[in-house]
This record gives sequence, C-alpha cells and structure tokens, in this order.
Amino acid sequence: MKISDEKLALQSLKNEEAFAQLVERFEAKLLRYIQRLTALPQNHAEDILQEVFIKIYKNLNSFNPKLKFSSWAYRITHNETINQIKKIKRNTDLPLETDNEDEQNLLNILESDTNIKEETIQKETAAEVRNILNKLPIKYRDVLVLYYLEQKDYNEISDIIRKPSGTVATLLHRAKSKFKTLYNEQIK
Repeated sequence: MKISDEKLALQSLKNEEAFAQLVERFEAKLLRYIQRLTALPQNHAEDILQEVFIKIYKNLNSFNPKLKFSSWAYRITHNETINQIKKIKRNTDLPLETDNEDEQNLLNILESDTNIKEETIQKETAAEVRNILNKLPIKYRDVLVLYYLEQKDYNEISDIIRKPSGTVATLLHRAKSKFKTLYNEQIK
C-alpha cells in the first residue's frame, strides 16, 4: 500500500529515506513545471529544482499535514521559480518551451494516426501556442500552465500562487481572453 505524500512528509522529519521517496515522487513533476514556466535550459531548471527541495526540506516543520503536500510543494516551486525569473531577466519575456503533447492537451488537439500532414499541422500549432504563451505576462502564463498543463484545480492554484480562488478564476479568464486575442492577431 502506497503511503500518502502527507504521511511521507511527516516521516521525513525523522527519516531521510522518506524524504528521498518524496523527492522521487515529485522531482519530474516539479522540474516539468519549472521548465513550462520558464523555458530555461535543463541545467538551470535543475538548479532551481535543487533549491526547491532544499527549501522543502528546511520547511518540513511548517507543513500542515491536513493540507495537500503537492500544493505546498508547488507553492514553494512557484515562489522559487518566480524569484529566479526576476533575477535572470527583469521585464524580459522568456521563451516557453514545452513538449508538443502539452500544447495538444491545451488545445485539445486529437492525436493523428501517423498522418504526416496532421502531424505537421500539430507541430506548427504547438509552435504557435508556445509563441503566444511566451508573449503573455508571467501571471497569466502561470495560471494557464497550472490549470491546463499541470491539471491543478482552482483551490490548488490558489494555494500555490497565494491568491484567493476568485482571483484565480479572474486571472484564468483574463489569461484565456488575452491568449485568444494574441492568437487572433497572430493568424491574421
């Protein structure tokens, strides 16, 4: 039987092996989130991830096991990533790189049955999505990535970015509207 993340977090206070299991469970997810948010090279994203796990470990005493560990970990990752973005490039857009599957999920593109024409269209669409996401302010890009690509609900996003659920809904609505506007401008 699999131990919950919350119980593992509590066990991590006394057992380094439990923390290693948490790292194993969340490493790929959090790295993917950092990369989706920043498009930094792999080694820079891994550096941020390392800082994230150090902060998680140092702050395990403050974790409330009645809450979801994943939201708490994503919040720490969000904060550290935003801080690193500010350090790296002030007021400069970062190219957003995600894999084609992510853009397909975002736009609900159906998989082609190895039809080269369809695959080419999907790749072009993915590049367009990446380009539009890159043009969005980070606050909009962040909620779109969390909601559509990381599949977090409003409450989890609220927890991660420390904004009320109503604000998350507003940000998401504005992000979609801004995305749609930029998309329409791009296809003209």
